Amino acid sequence: MKTKILKMEGENIGPEPLVMISDILDGDGVMAYPTETFYGLGVLALSEKAIEKVYRLKERERGKPLSVIIADLAMAEKIAVSLPPLFRPLAGEFWPGPLTLVVQAKPLFPSNMLGRDRSLAMRVPAVSWLRALVRHLGAPITATSANISGQREISTSDDVIAAFQGTVDLIIDGGRTPGGRPSTIVDLTGARPLILRAGAVPASALRKYLS
Repeated sequence: MKTKILKMEGENIGPEPLVMISDILDGDGVMAYPTETFYGLGVLALSEKAIEKVYRLKERERGKPLSVIIADLAMAEKIAVSLPPLFRPLAGEFWPGPLTLVVQAKPLFPSNMLGRDRSLAMRVPAVSWLRALVRHLGAPITATSANISGQREISTSDDVIAAFQGTVDLIIDGGRTPGGRPSTIVDLTGARPLILRAGAVPASALRKYLS
């Protein structure tokens, strides 16, 4: 496979590259892309064929769910069965940003990428071009880290090119990403909210919502 490499300057991507990226994802392609933490692997989250590619590339155990990036609250409303009472207050304070919220998904997604009871983890990223891309696609993309499962996350374009050139359709070269902690994951599907993964949003900032 010949991998396209798109050099990105700053946080903005023009309309022509945005269309090119969208065409690749619409065709079940895979991209490696920079986020506000590490590099991720992105595919159209509604495509079973594309989702299967991610599991193969990452050598990820089937049954381990994949989180997604969405454009805004309106997209969350379209893909969730319903939004729990705490969803809007949490999204209002921490989105765009590194807070991932788990809700029950509508029957739009391949079952192999969902958690128990068809749950789905979603967030709005604090990266403007990613929000623009998802809005242009009209559907979420996966937000899993660009690495082999169990290995360290990748934060430089050189490392992501070395790891995935020839196996993905597109690498967006954004240089070095900030790294740091991954997003905090809060499960809102149960009777009480539960922090599934501690991360960039500290528990102290969530206490007033979770107590």
